[in-house]
Amino acid sequence: MPDWEALVERALEQRRHAYAPYSGFAVGAALENADGRHFAGCNVENRTYGLTICAERSALVQAVAAGATDPVALVVATDASPPATPCGQCRDSLAEFVTDLPIVLVNTRGDRSERNLAELLPEPFVLER
Repeated sequence: MPDWEALVERALEQRRHAYAPYSGFAVGAALENADGRHFAGCNVENRTYGLTICAERSALVQAVAAGATDPVALVVATDASPPATPCGQCRDSLAEFVTDLPIVLVNTRGDRSERNLAELLPEPFVLER
């Protein structure tokens, strides 16, 4: 069972580290791997907007770099109301490793929404291995 409270706390903490001078939309994310390790990230914007990295992909890249490629839970923290879902690039990046991922969306006011990657990205392309 994922440690949801620890993931929420970590995602909210990471949100405070976001670099979002262009959009003002700070995001934090925390990902739990099947082995219990947690990885966190924040969005980092760039004046060339295509070079921006989202919080969810930031956390995922850190996990993969540490050899953790079996995500089992994700928390995304924003200030949006209702809490914001991952963007399309993040959904596809996550689906590279898992298509059925529980996701908890939170905001700074304490609102929560539970979703699943399969719901947010139905019928993803999956590489046959």
